[in-house]
Amino acid sequence: MSNLWKEELLEIPGFLFVDHIAIAVKPGELDAQVANYELLGFREIHREEVLGTDQVREALLQIGGGPNLIQLLEPLSPDSPVQKLIDRNGGRGGFAHVAFRVRDIHAAFDYLKRHGFQLIDAAPRPGSRGTTVFFMHPKSRAENPFGYLIEVVQDSRAAA
Repeated sequence: MSNLWKEELLEIPGFLFVDHIAIAVKPGELDAQVANYELLGFREIHREEVLGTDQVREALLQIGGGPNLIQLLEPLSPDSPVQKLIDRNGGRGGFAHVAFRVRDIHAAFDYLKRHGFQLIDAAPRPGSRGTTVFFMHPKSRAENPFGYLIEVVQDSRAAA
């Protein structure tokens, strides 16, 4: 790796790993989906209702002993963004977003905003399980859109 490449990496705001992949599940199906993943050896480590603009019940499932998680999201109301995703998918659940863990959420937010990424949240905000989060729009980079929703996560309780 060249020194120039290393210097460029230092400017990037500490992206560490994939925190979780979020999957939308239809109302009333969260427990059954958790059971399906448990049959694959996944272990539920957290469950929470996230109100506000999210309006979801989430279950976090750990994959083996690593830091990567599956987040199952069940909408709590017709106004939930997850319910709207299910409606757009013809009533089916499925991929909702990918979340990346960062060292410093504010540095990441400022960096991405400065580099022209379209951010959905006006500022980092409280997320589930004691995290701080913000979302990037699927069409964040008009010339080369990602095409899917990205969440950026900092967990102050976890060692980076």
